[in-house]
Amino acid sequence: MVSLRALAPSLTRITIAGAVGAALHIGQGNCDLVDAKAVEFSRAVLAQTDIDGEVICCEGPKDHAPAFTTREKVGTGRGPKVEFVVDPVDGTTAVSKGRKDAISALACAPAGRFQVLPDDGYYFKIATDWNSMGKISLDMSLEEIVRTVAREKNRPISNLTVIMLERERHTELLRTLRKLGVRIILIPDGDIAGAVVSCIPQSGVDLLVGAGAGPEATIAATAMKCLGGTMLVKVWRDKKDDAERMDRLKMVGVDVEKEYTEDELAKGKELVFAASGITKGELLDGVRLISSGAVVQSICMRLPSGTVESSETTLRFKGHPVYKQFLNSRNHMMNQE
Repeated sequence: MVSLRALAPSLTRITIAGAVGAALHIGQGNCDLVDAKAVEFSRAVLAQTDIDGEVICCEGPKDHAPAFTTREKVGTGRGPKVEFVVDPVDGTTAVSKGRKDAISALACAPAGRFQVLPDDGYYFKIATDWNSMGKISLDMSLEEIVRTVAREKNRPISNLTVIMLERERHTELLRTLRKLGVRIILIPDGDIAGAVVSCIPQSGVDLLVGAGAGPEATIAATAMKCLGGTMLVKVWRDKKDDAERMDRLKMVGVDVEKEYTEDELAKGKELVFAASGITKGELLDGVRLISSGAVVQSICMRLPSGTVESSETTLRFKGHPVYKQFLNSRNHMMNQE
């Protein structure tokens, strides 16, 4: 049986395709087009991948955006039985407006390993590296979390860097962080990348905090496990929630008081995380279109080895088994050798 380790390069091809599909429409102001093309390109690569796969969750349906269908069967059916949580574009609005920090990302594991929190409202997340594992919890105040992370990293608070989504719902969190005097990076979209960089040495980022969507939490948790970091997630109660949200979450098995860990969202020791940059960001560079195709930067990590591979792929669209079908003969990139 083919292992996930052997599959890892093929999985990176999926996020590369999603990144290229989205990047062809950077700044055009059409979120649905960005999502649709990312899904279309990703699906085409998956169709050629030797797996018996299933997409158990894809970010997007809640907002009626183009997405993989829940439990969509993918692959040739001739390989290992695996499941995916996919976000073809984490940062759709950023891509549509030509802003930074958008990636295409996925998590893959043998069937039955992922728990995905429903795409219904937001979840509070914190993520950081191994130094604070077992030392922080969501019962602590934000100030206590920040001070603990700084202490465990043997770093003065003024040298600690926190990354978070720039959102109205984070106003109080931001006020607390500024009062503490930490360095803050506000990103327009993409809390998957924000979580990952908090766990990468020399990234310059120490901690992710803030509320974001559920499917992205499982994808990020997969990366955190591969990197040996920690991620904690809990239902976020927002003043804009409708009255029935907690009941809906309980009905599908979510413990609305529970603190979910990376081990609960991504179970087991055989996991792969892959991501490719769409627009330039903290984790990856963006897609660069060239005369014959595109250059794409990606990262792939896996357990049990903990291997992290960074790569730069140069694609030639003309004659390519995937990209040629999407780019017509009038496209200037197709007219180059």
